[in-house]
Amino acid sequence: MRPEGGQGRQRFADSAMSESSFWIRFVLAVLATWRVTHLLASEDGPADLIVRFRARLGRGLAGSLMDCFNCLSFWIAAPAALFVSRKALDWLFTWLAVSGAACLLERLGHEPVVIQPLSHPGEGGADNVLRSETSDAAERSGDGDKAARPPKPS
Repeated sequence: MRPEGGQGRQRFADSAMSESSFWIRFVLAVLATWRVTHLLASEDGPADLIVRFRARLGRGLAGSLMDCFNCLSFWIAAPAALFVSRKALDWLFTWLAVSGAACLLERLGHEPVVIQPLSHPGEGGADNVLRSETSDAAERSGDGDKAARPPKPS
């Protein structure tokens, strides 16, 4: 007969092992989802197999799905989530989490979007914000204000 303390330690070791196993499986599912999705959405594939497959799908629903990384990762993550969890509710949330993590990985791979402030016109430049059509034509012709003025009657 085992002492009670031994069973408690065994349960703790089993739960720690299953938690670490979960995270290892989750990370593997995320990486696999990203890799397969990136291959299908952004690469030509070996011997141009993927690009030919995308061309064959055309402009329909399946073809447009192949062009959208986020859309495609949603469907690729579904079977990958089965690798992590088999219970229905756990699988549903794991599916969404794996797809979301793959989308985040995809964003990390691109250069960041930098939003720069609009340049403010210098002093006296505020009147150039809106231009009339005649002043635009004058600037293009190179005559300046002379072309915008009608000839004086004699």
